[in-house]
Amino acid sequence: MNVEGVARIVAVAFGGVFTGFLVTVMVLELSMRDLGASAYTQVRHVELDRLDTLATVSLVPTVVATIVLICLGLRRGRPGLGLQSVALVLLLVVFMVTVVVNLPINADQRDWSIGTPPSDWAGDRDRWQVAHAVRTGAAMLAYGCLLVASGVHRRSLQHADAGALRQPTVATSGTPGR
Repeated sequence: MNVEGVARIVAVAFGGVFTGFLVTVMVLELSMRDLGASAYTQVRHVELDRLDTLATVSLVPTVVATIVLICLGLRRGRPGLGLQSVALVLLLVVFMVTVVVNLPINADQRDWSIGTPPSDWAGDRDRWQVAHAVRTGAAMLAYGCLLVASGVHRRSLQHADAGALRQPTVATSGTPGR
């Protein structure tokens, strides 16, 4: 398998893990909307224990593999380049929303006391959840772009292989020796 094939597998596999992770966290967060301050804080402390690591180890390979695919696509003129470029922009949106909104709130929430969360805890929760919804939507769209680009690439290879299998017919004059 060549570099492009490995990059395609990494982008789709890790992109799927990352997107699935974000969707799962969104479902969990939405299911906690009715919890009180202490219960919400306790669950957030559990979430913050290792989930940032999972996000990082699944997002970084997705971004790197997508960049590799774009670079190879620019050099070789591969189909799906536009979709991969859109996916990269969307992944950058995910990264920016995470850095600007979610990570600062995560840092604050790590310091919250379970027994006495801050009085404005619900406002922080709401801002975090809105930002998370934005990045989850962007990740889903990016993953869709990577999947479709992979399918476009696969179809172009199938068409190229089918064309190579056809034998050209050679016209002859019908007279032996000519």
